[in-house]
Amino acid sequence: MDWFPGIREEKYASAGISKAKKLRAFWKLEPDYTVGTLLLALIDYDASLNAEKTAEAKALADTCRQIATRLLAGSPSLNPLKEHTKVLNANHLAKQIQRLEASVETDPSLAIGTAKELIETCCKTILAECGKPISGTPDVSTLTKETLKELKLVPEGVPDAARGADVIKRLLSNLGTIGNGLAELRGLYGTGHGKHGSATGLGVRHAKLAVGAAATLTVFLFETHKETKP
Repeated sequence: MDWFPGIREEKYASAGISKAKKLRAFWKLEPDYTVGTLLLALIDYDASLNAEKTAEAKALADTCRQIATRLLAGSPSLNPLKEHTKVLNANHLAKQIQRLEASVETDPSLAIGTAKELIETCCKTILAECGKPISGTPDVSTLTKETLKELKLVPEGVPDAARGADVIKRLLSNLGTIGNGLAELRGLYGTGHGKHGSATGLGVRHAKLAVGAAATLTVFLFETHKETKP
């Protein structure tokens, strides 16, 4: 849990310095996803120390686990993507995931911008592993297109005789538009460009949509890459 904010930070001691009071402050200040993840980790840690529990203690642990699960349910799950970062040893990708989890509820604009960058990093990682890196500074549209092409996920790669060919082709075609959509959204509301002083941003639900779409695409690309590489 080394990525969690340091519990000794002063902002968590506003109501007192005891561990319980710092945890309450942490709960108030941090995003639901971060709090839920920490609670589950604490519950699992406690379970590993105390194998035999009273019925009352077990009931309390179950209640805490339910609360943590509800906190996690409100944010897009990035756990499948984390597994791929471990296999690929992709530290930069791991940092982007951490940034997404921390900002999706507290800084929607940052989350939207990072979601687009996540797709770019995913595509660059896959293309590099395939020995097909793209030089220069290609945009997300080019990166997505080349990655789909390398993984044979383009509509042209689906035989017309295949069952549901039309549906599969439409889905593959739509995959390529996710990066474009996020790039446009980032240009309008994300952190990529300076904004007018009175400009208003998008809300948390829009950030969750952007992060969820980016996560779905990147996980699909990584899983396809894993299954098809020699």
